[in-house]
Amino acid sequence: MSKKAVISVPVATVWTSFNSAREIDKLAISSSVDIQKWLDSLTYETRLELCDRNLVQSQVLFGQEVIVTEEKGEWSHVVITEQTSSKDNRGYPGWIPSHQLVKSDEQVELTQFAIVTRAFTDLYSAQNQKKFELTFQTTLPVLKEYDEVVEVWTPHGKGYLNRQDIMLSSTNPSRVKGNGDDIVKAGELFLGLPYLWGGMSSYGFDCSGFSYTMCKANGYLIPRDAHDQATKGENVPFDQLKRGDLVFFANDEGKGNVRHVGIYYGEGKMIHSPKTGKDIEILSLEGTYYEKELCVARRYWQETEA
Repeated sequence: MSKKAVISVPVATVWTSFNSAREIDKLAISSSVDIQKWLDSLTYETRLELCDRNLVQSQVLFGQEVIVTEEKGEWSHVVITEQTSSKDNRGYPGWIPSHQLVKSDEQVELTQFAIVTRAFTDLYSAQNQKKFELTFQTTLPVLKEYDEVVEVWTPHGKGYLNRQDIMLSSTNPSRVKGNGDDIVKAGELFLGLPYLWGGMSSYGFDCSGFSYTMCKANGYLIPRDAHDQATKGENVPFDQLKRGDLVFFANDEGKGNVRHVGIYYGEGKMIHSPKTGKDIEILSLEGTYYEKELCVARRYWQETEA
């Protein structure tokens, strides 16, 4: 089977298997997801298990399209077409509770998108009631534009977003291409945010989710995982690094498998989402184990007019 669907919750976590979620993960897999409350309920150890037990693969945002390839009980196996991966040439694979999906509506050809540019913004109903809290880079088709709000299509019908919290684009991702500085500035919005394995939202990012999202925010769709990101883009010699380049780190002092990615910040520093228990930070590479593990750098951005 193969059918299109869209995400009907603010953030859907993509699990490795249909039985990966634990009892403590109920808030993440319910039809009324509360990601922040879920994360607040996790200890360091139960957060670490998301990685160490290979429970979670990625996340996907409200209104984003996926392809359902299999159904098992109350779960759907999906591929996320926007997140390219060497795991599946159709997109990033994993399992999502079926009640977090709705059938894709092939309704009208819409030519304008609202892209959330704040860490969080609220989606309102026509009665001005808050429906959801949406996160950075949530993208929804625009139905109508007004002075202070835009009317958008959502999996639950019409909704409204404040214009000050979005940018409008004729394409998804944005047709407006940012440069390296813009990628860094997007990342600075999330300084101090705790790391989340598989994270792809303002509630938490993993290292490659962070680099992926900051590039996407500036009009560049790159692969989802660090080891795939390290093989694409333009190769950059270390003595020619510029802000916004991606720097990669590998085991065995740079000779093994790629295990981490950061965004080059300039002056020998990077901004990155380090690991469970740590927050997004700006770090000087000199004298750290990262300096020894540096293996390759890639540039996905293009120079833009000032």
